[in-house]
Amino acid sequence: MSGFVTQTATATTPQRGQAIPRVLSIAGTDPTGGAGIQADLKSIAALGGYGMAVVTALVAQNTRGVREVHVPPVAFLVAQLDAVSDDVEIDAVKIGMLQSAEIIGAVREWLDRVRPPIVVLDPVMVATSGDRLLDPTAEDALRALASEADLITPNLAELAVLVRRPRATTWGQALADARALASATGTAVLLKGGHLDDADCPDAVVAADGAVHEVGGIRVATRNTHGTGCSLSSAMATLRADGATWPDALVRAKTWLTGALAHADALGVGEGSGPIDHFHEQRVAASRPAASWSAQAWEAAITVRADVDALDFVRGLADGSLPRATFLRYLAQDALYLGEYSRVLAKASALAPSSEEQAFWARAVESSIVEERRLHESHLGTAADTPAPQTLAYTNHLHASTRSYGELVAALLPCFWLYTDLGLRLAARRHDGHPYDDWLATYGDPGFTAATARAAEIADAAAREAGPQERARMSAAFARSMEHEREFFARV
Repeated sequence: MSGFVTQTATATTPQRGQAIPRVLSIAGTDPTGGAGIQADLKSIAALGGYGMAVVTALVAQNTRGVREVHVPPVAFLVAQLDAVSDDVEIDAVKIGMLQSAEIIGAVREWLDRVRPPIVVLDPVMVATSGDRLLDPTAEDALRALASEADLITPNLAELAVLVRRPRATTWGQALADARALASATGTAVLLKGGHLDDADCPDAVVAADGAVHEVGGIRVATRNTHGTGCSLSSAMATLRADGATWPDALVRAKTWLTGALAHADALGVGEGSGPIDHFHEQRVAASRPAASWSAQAWEAAITVRADVDALDFVRGLADGSLPRATFLRYLAQDALYLGEYSRVLAKASALAPSSEEQAFWARAVESSIVEERRLHESHLGTAADTPAPQTLAYTNHLHASTRSYGELVAALLPCFWLYTDLGLRLAARRHDGHPYDDWLATYGDPGFTAATARAAEIADAAAREAGPQERARMSAAFARSMEHEREFFARV
């Protein structure tokens, strides 16, 4: 966590699982549904909250731009705010578009009276064109409001305005600006790397004391990014109201947002920069039968998977910047791992209840010995090495999981699934001259993907035959293997 000090729950902060978080959005509208209050309400609902909305401005806009803005009287804004807070207990507030110092002052006065437990400020200050949206007086009022928020979520242009510096062009400069804002306001800052030109797309929570919790990510190739900032800030407010720390909320929100971007093109909304697919997780889940044991185990490992994506090793492997010496250290340990892994696969073949499953695990043994080892030797030659602690810990776990067939196949499944997941996603980053193209090709290969799907089917069949205690052991074995995979990459 890089020394990040997480917030502890108080009597006014909802505990995880207590109730549905009630989240109020204070923002402008978007009649096409991609940004503003409409995006906020979708994001809140998608992350499990109950959304409410107070309108600060009626905006005539679509995916190609803003045409006209109508701002209701400040007295009507206050009437809306009071109507909600007089009747409903609010767990979190997300603040978006505020057009003037007078409006900002009215919202601030209401916050002082009501004192909601969580306030997330998305400071809408700079248009996509780069034009400033607020006059200097309103900008100063927004800086003052930032000090009363629990989290500020500016994009890079807004961050530059808030700290009165030129817009950052590198992640290092952006981190310095975020630390400056967090220090000046005493408030955590969500730093977003989406507007940088790098192939990677990191985000980070920067605490008031300067500590950083960074979450890596791979950029999604889509022009449909309308409302991304609104959606992320609303997701963070909802998850924090549900009891998550800011760092944990970022991990979950970033995973959700990456999927929403990946599914955005399928919506086909508008001719410009279209919206993201807020409900992609629900839509995908609805198209499937009841979740299998393997699907539940994979979903339960969402935090570990996000941790893996954020590792320097994985990010460097993706874009080819990973130092050669680091890659060779990894391969040397992986070659040692494969020797023990092959023995465990042979044990799975011996325990398998059918000849078809016996043959599957036997083919996996052959693959690990012949095909994957060939990949290692093409880089390493035949040089030997000594097993590192994380290598021994992982192989010892696999050997300890041979007590039953179900537990064993559960422990083996991450060895297939995580590599397939990385291989398929990182394969999109392959290019001529990529130094690790053969690694990406091996684990993104359709044959390896098919083997992973079959391993999951076998694990699901074992789970159906198992009793509750055996299924619990299977879930624990799967989770532990995922953690070992993370440590294997992290400690190279």
